[in-house]
Amino acid sequence: MTAQILSAVRSLSNPLLDASALVRSAQAVIATEAHAIEALSDRIDANFLRACQLMFECPGRVVVSGMGKSGHIARKIAATLASTGTPAFFVHPAEASHGDLGMITQKDVVLALSNSGETDELLTILPLIKRQGIPLIAMSGNNGSSLARLADVHLDTSVPAEACPLGLAPTSSTTAALVMGDALAIALLEARGFTDEDFARSHPAGSLGRQLLLKISDIMHTNGQIPAVAPDVTLTEALVEMTRKGLGMTAIVDPADQSLLGVFTDGDLRRAVDDDDIDLRTTPVTRLMTAQPKTITADKLAVEAAQLMEAHKIHALLVVDADRRVVGALNIHDLLRARVV
Repeated sequence: MTAQILSAVRSLSNPLLDASALVRSAQAVIATEAHAIEALSDRIDANFLRACQLMFECPGRVVVSGMGKSGHIARKIAATLASTGTPAFFVHPAEASHGDLGMITQKDVVLALSNSGETDELLTILPLIKRQGIPLIAMSGNNGSSLARLADVHLDTSVPAEACPLGLAPTSSTTAALVMGDALAIALLEARGFTDEDFARSHPAGSLGRQLLLKISDIMHTNGQIPAVAPDVTLTEALVEMTRKGLGMTAIVDPADQSLLGVFTDGDLRRAVDDDDIDLRTTPVTRLMTAQPKTITADKLAVEAAQLMEAHKIHALLVVDADRRVVGALNIHDLLRARVV
């Protein structure tokens, strides 16, 4: 055992817990399930390709169904398919017998999971599905099962052994079904040319969605909220504008066309205060402004502004158009409020 495990052993106060047995059991489970997953590679065959084709060409949705532990895996597969470009949803087979079968249309494809292939609740509804001409993809561990025989395509997810020492609790078999479902989902994702932006559109509330969908135009300050002064103002006047707008900077713009001449920041102000040769009341802001400041355009992603700020150790940005006219402004606090950083 490693030193870390030995340290954990000392903390086991229950005399019924054998540390060595716990470690052996856990490692055996991992090895058994890893072996089950490896065995799936040889089953990526014509049946898998046909399943992909049926799901890819499906004009409706992929309806995933399963009972018990297979039902939990089916729910996850449906969720993964839906979030990666293949419209899908889960239907409970028992509920389907009591009305939910109406959720399945002739435009759909059904993906049914059952390790034994003899689950009563599934077998009850499959003849009705077949009668409507709905394509059926089965995923089971029994090639000779009723489910396999009824299916248009059967995906073999049989395993050499369950990780459960009693051979009863679904362990390796559910892992194999889950992995086969992931294989289908990712194969279809790549076939569709599904991108990270597509993924973000189905996850708008997540951090990835915010990073990939939120644009500068969504969070920037505009019009009267933009701190801006003319080039002939003094440092004191620039400070008043910075204070009023609260972004820690002000743009210096050409009054004729609002084109950007430079930027004056609170950092520039601190350096000016430390310089005895500078009179805040008379020194023009153009003397201390940065003439070629970092800027960004409104169509860029908000996460790009965060990257730009981090790379150049700045806390605010001016937003300009193609003619370098100032159209917006934002600072690090705007990115924090948008949860981009």
